[in-house]
Amino acid sequence: MKKWLAILGVISLLLVSACDSSNINGAGKIPDGDWKTIASNAEGTKVNMFMWGGDEGINRYIDEVMAPMLKEKHHIELNRVPLDTTEILQKLQTEKRADKEKGTIDIVWINGENFKNAKENKLLAGSFTDQLPNYNQYYDTTSDAFRYDFGTETEGFEAPWGKVQFVFFYNSEKVNHPPSTFEELKTFMKENPGKFTYPNPSDFTGNAFLRHLLYAKTDKNLVQDGFDEENANRLGTDVWNELNELKPYLWRQGETYPATLTDLDKLYSQGEVWMTMGYNEARAEHLIKDGVFPESTKSFLLEDVGSIGNTHFLAIPFNSPNKEGAMVTINEFLSPEAQYEKLKPDYWGESSPISYDKLDEEWREKFMGIDRGKSVLEASELEKHFKGELDAAYVEWLKENWNREVVESQ
Repeated sequence: MKKWLAILGVISLLLVSACDSSNINGAGKIPDGDWKTIASNAEGTKVNMFMWGGDEGINRYIDEVMAPMLKEKHHIELNRVPLDTTEILQKLQTEKRADKEKGTIDIVWINGENFKNAKENKLLAGSFTDQLPNYNQYYDTTSDAFRYDFGTETEGFEAPWGKVQFVFFYNSEKVNHPPSTFEELKTFMKENPGKFTYPNPSDFTGNAFLRHLLYAKTDKNLVQDGFDEENANRLGTDVWNELNELKPYLWRQGETYPATLTDLDKLYSQGEVWMTMGYNEARAEHLIKDGVFPESTKSFLLEDVGSIGNTHFLAIPFNSPNKEGAMVTINEFLSPEAQYEKLKPDYWGESSPISYDKLDEEWREKFMGIDRGKSVLEASELEKHFKGELDAAYVEWLKENWNREVVESQ
């Protein structure tokens, strides 16, 4: 009997130790305590935020606005780690397979296909938005823009950080009349060979350019219909034919493509091409102010194609060692103060997902009083031509088929 009691005692000790170890190394789900306790536990901690680092204005917003704000309000040290989202997910997947319960990533900037993959592979900690005071006070929590991400239900696994629309940017000293339709864009390319290109579709922006071409080939609502491979193949035939026809008129005759949007921006800033593109209708403003883009930079969209817009989010990985710190940090990112600074063209300039009608009068007037800059299209024009994001399955489909139908056909 004593022998069995001793064995049971050892087992109990091991179980307790395992639980303690789990708490120490940050493993486990989202903390479910009251917000005051969560905020108290986050005080004075370090939060590692892994995110795409290809835009200096965004990087400066994190380093010069948000890091000091979090330090002052919560004594939190925010550490920005620049890394492409696919690499972040690969890192998390490797840690998941290795049962690494204490990772190094507390927050990841994510949306679309990457969110779908992260959620399906259980790389995220779980639902947490219901616990964020700022989200529940200042955001329309019933909005489909927050409930779905490229067709995938968010279920509170990610919090809305910003929203953007896709536009083209051009040098108005080189281009007197920007195209307003896809046919006019094709005409521009043929009349100005070598002055236009698009990023490789493995890049998010390059992929978005192709998604606009899919929209141009159909009257169907591709968002509501979801991914239909048969329909995609049918539409894709026309897209690949168009792109192959235009290859001789692209930069370097389509023999190579910018690997990333950053590379395309560099070509534009150096005058090798006269147009660039991207999500975030206002991103040119800080690049103009920083002397990267020419002052003559303006923007346009293709009226017959529309402008795809989406929401992007912040999520917490499954093995974040500081989930309380991550939650407090994300809550601060969603605050009116942080969103106001993000809307200003000084750093980022992108639209905010915050609900203006939930703000008090003083904050509402501050938001509406921001001059977004001369390169930014009127909000009414953007809204008029808004298109919803396609199902995330289109992203991978376009990558694979573009390589086969366009690159390998050279």
